[in-house]
Amino acid sequence: MIQGTTRRRLLGGLAASASLAAVIIVNATVNHAQGDTPPAAPPATPVSVATVEQRDLVAWAEFSGRLEAIERVEVRSRVSGVIEAVHFREGSLVKQGDLLISIDQAPYLAEFERTQAQVLAAEARVALAAGENERGQQLMASRNVSQKDLDTRFNALREAQANLRAAQAAQQTARLNLDYTQIRAPISGRIGRLDVTIGNLVAAGASAPLMTTLLSVDPIYAAFNADEKTVLDALASLPEGNRSLEQIPVRLTTATSEGASFTGKLRFVDNGIDAASGTVRARAVLDNPGGKLMPGQFVRVQMGQARSEPALVINERAVGTDQNKKFVFVVGADSKAAWREVTLGASNDGLRIVTSGLKAGERIIVNGLQRIRPGATVAPESVPMAEKSELRAAKTELAQR
Repeated sequence: MIQGTTRRRLLGGLAASASLAAVIIVNATVNHAQGDTPPAAPPATPVSVATVEQRDLVAWAEFSGRLEAIERVEVRSRVSGVIEAVHFREGSLVKQGDLLISIDQAPYLAEFERTQAQVLAAEARVALAAGENERGQQLMASRNVSQKDLDTRFNALREAQANLRAAQAAQQTARLNLDYTQIRAPISGRIGRLDVTIGNLVAAGASAPLMTTLLSVDPIYAAFNADEKTVLDALASLPEGNRSLEQIPVRLTTATSEGASFTGKLRFVDNGIDAASGTVRARAVLDNPGGKLMPGQFVRVQMGQARSEPALVINERAVGTDQNKKFVFVVGADSKAAWREVTLGASNDGLRIVTSGLKAGERIIVNGLQRIRPGATVAPESVPMAEKSELRAAKTELAQR
């Protein structure tokens, strides 16, 4: 009885072992069959690509600067007197010759009329002396007058003529003083605040109080410090035989110009380099109709060169950073993205100049850079290197910096 039970247990264990072995064999066969099937390839990543272009560009370098008035005048009185009227509004634009301030004319008008009377009297004496001299000449012909009498008459004429010239000079001085009571704008520009009001007595000469200031606004200077390499490169770009600085273009933006730039020309480069900073003081001149730009205003100045040179340009968004390296992804004919280190130059009209690492005609990824790994397959879609909206945004960013 015991032997029969033991036999049944042994047979049951063998059957279970056989079943387990069959399951293991089947699973191994299935797994082996699945291992022979390659995994599905990941889908291509859609990206925007643009073709690297070569353009003839003027190399621009950017600096901080300030606007300066070309002319600055301190308005003071040239005669003493009481201020009667003010004919301008503080902060307004005035033209050369406009009446600014009137000083009491009464004493100067009286002086002018007195000198005018002196001139008339002197003219009468000249006429009398001239007649006496002429009669003396006639009498001398008939020997009815002595030479001494003739000399006396001639000297009287010369003295009368000298007195007339002195009276005329005094009249001219009186006329000038009378004119000086009408203080007029010596230049066109923007006038400042009035420091002396109506009713005050002002002195003349060096002790005369400052009445107001007048700054020219059109044209206007933009002064800035440029590094020596940029200045030397710009000077080297000037053609032989014509070294005029005005061939070097300059443009600038302000915080309120909303990306719009003002164009001008280089007017002045200092005759030496500041040893402490390695910079050169430079100044550009630009038209400023309407006085939109104001002296003292902060500006971003870009100085170019006298001639253009070929250069490769790419979109800033196409550039990635890997520690201290700049790179782009180049898309080949097989639609695979290849990592490429590049060396960048200056910005130019919203694009970035590439000095090494790329060739004209190569395609680079300009959008979706963060989703790409080297060697990845991409689905390229051709787009312009930079849209107009991007260029406008770049100019606006320049103005706001």
